[in-house]
Amino acid sequence: MQVLQSIWWYLVLIGVMILIHELGHYWAARFFDVKVETFSFGFGPRLFGFRKGETDFRFSAILFGGYVRMAGEQAGDETASDPRSLLAKPRWQRVIIAFAGPAINVVLAVVLLAGLFMVEYPKVPTPHSPIVGYVAADGAAAQAGIREGDQVVQIDGITDPTWEDIALRGLGSVRQPMDVWVRRDGQRMHFAVTPAYDEKQSAGNAGWAPEMDIEVSSLVPGVDTAARAGLRKGDIFVSANGRPIHSTARLLEVIGDSKGNPVTLVYSRNGEQHQVVLSPVRSEADGEKRWVIGVYMGPRVEIVKLPFGQAVTESWKENVQNAKLITRLLEGILERRMSAKSIQGPIRIAQMSGEMAREGPASFIGFMAAVSLNLFIFNLLPVPILDGGVILMLLIEMSMRRDLDLRVKEAVIRAGLVFLMMVVVFVIYNDISKILPPG
Repeated sequence: MQVLQSIWWYLVLIGVMILIHELGHYWAARFFDVKVETFSFGFGPRLFGFRKGETDFRFSAILFGGYVRMAGEQAGDETASDPRSLLAKPRWQRVIIAFAGPAINVVLAVVLLAGLFMVEYPKVPTPHSPIVGYVAADGAAAQAGIREGDQVVQIDGITDPTWEDIALRGLGSVRQPMDVWVRRDGQRMHFAVTPAYDEKQSAGNAGWAPEMDIEVSSLVPGVDTAARAGLRKGDIFVSANGRPIHSTARLLEVIGDSKGNPVTLVYSRNGEQHQVVLSPVRSEADGEKRWVIGVYMGPRVEIVKLPFGQAVTESWKENVQNAKLITRLLEGILERRMSAKSIQGPIRIAQMSGEMAREGPASFIGFMAAVSLNLFIFNLLPVPILDGGVILMLLIEMSMRRDLDLRVKEAVIRAGLVFLMMVVVFVIYNDISKILPPG
């Protein structure tokens, strides 16, 4: 049943993405009076559709993407001499038409998050210059000399950073030292932190976390240890076995170290502190057995509704941060500091679509915004047949003030098609290898 749900929500997701992306090309082409012959969901043979004006709106057999075919896209087309053909238009107009598809993906990402933030925005109360609340014993931060309680005042060229800035640098700086300045006991100190590659996250991990209040997000169905002890959603953890709790990693560490022995928890509810003693139980999640107490935990958040202007601003900021992270991860893959296996293919995206939909509308909308932003960046890669490759060739022709040789164009397009097919095969194989049990 979950498989069918995942397929359905994947089709919803990819359908919206294709529609929005191709509408960008379509609207830009119509604006410059380019004749649009076909607007297709998918590739290959036509299944069904309708004709409106001069355009055939169709569904095709291979629902992996979509395209807009314009008159005279190729120099050999019979309609290339038509004044309304694409090649008859100035190159700057063709650049705009090519860029319009990815651009509208950004607009969609901003609109989706802005709309979501107007309904619910998770506000995390953290200081602007964050304090390190947890340092893993064998992590990169500990090896560099970072301690709990240090206040990060600069990382690389970013002064007075937020924790989002710090996390972004860490995720994308695999095996690359980061210059970190902290304030400790009134002194400014410098350290070089080199994040290691985390295979689970497929990104860099410096082994640290910010100091913040940690609360019970919800209770885990089927594991009633915390529920029997009286813990409720919204309770804030204060300490575990006498150790202050300022991060989820610290609490998970204490629970894991207990090996099932009783753990003394102090928590706060409505400003009053309470103490309970409970015994963790062994449970399996994501194929890994661990000691648990039956709660989902996370930073204390306050759900608020943002006004329109602030929602758009916060949406833009989050999309900019996410775009920076994606580009840094791509840099890490190209520089071979990170594995290309971190790239998610259609099978994994389908799985995640179902998971997000089951979590609720907010999760699915947030996921849709993330996918739309990824498509913006992917489509602007300078790969022939992608929008980025088309734009690059047009810019080269604009600088040369003449067309590239037709044979060169055809060779480049063939190479781009082969490369893209190799990428598709790789990501599908990668997705399948993650699903199949190791053998």
